[in-house]
Amino acid sequence: MNIILLGPPGAGKGTQARKLVDERGMVQLSTGDMLREARSSGTEMGKRVAEVMDRGELVTDEIVIGLIDEKLEAGAEGGFIFDGFPRTLAQADALAELLSRKGQGLDAVIEMRVDDDALVQRITARSTCAGCGEVYNDITKPIPADGKCTNCGATEFKRRADDNEESLRQRLMEYYKKTSPLIGYYYAKGQLSAIDGLGEIDEVSAAISGVLNKA
Repeated sequence: MNIILLGPPGAGKGTQARKLVDERGMVQLSTGDMLREARSSGTEMGKRVAEVMDRGELVTDEIVIGLIDEKLEAGAEGGFIFDGFPRTLAQADALAELLSRKGQGLDAVIEMRVDDDALVQRITARSTCAGCGEVYNDITKPIPADGKCTNCGATEFKRRADDNEESLRQRLMEYYKKTSPLIGYYYAKGQLSAIDGLGEIDEVSAAISGVLNKA
């Protein structure tokens, strides 16, 4: 099963992707992770990635598609979650063409819809354990009274510098500008399913499972 998770910054795509990896044996294909891995791999593709990044240039769609091609070739028992790709219509077409060549397709494109004001409120209250990455929230999941992470016991917590209202609204605007065409693209293909992305983690996970079980 191959799926795409769409949603604005902070909607919880990463959290849900990790649950799918754990529960369904899927492989998360994150563009950033693939580029970092390729850069240090020593392969021909990895050398191309390193050269482009060392010049401070953006990696081309062709290279990213090449990296995805390598991952698809390796296979995954539960299928793939595309994370951070595609971001443009040209990338969506390239991905569809690649999957078609492999005799595969997309089983679901899930849009995690959110209310912007509620999302901003949630993210500006967010902090992360410096030890294990466990996420806390001043409103819904405060840091324990003893100041220790419930997961690993660490006592240092961090807030992202750009988790402020002005920066978040700018990031949301960029997301909607780039992603709106994709939502229309997949809707027209009959592949888009929308769920409420602001529920509790388990509620969102259940909604995603509901979509996948019908696919």
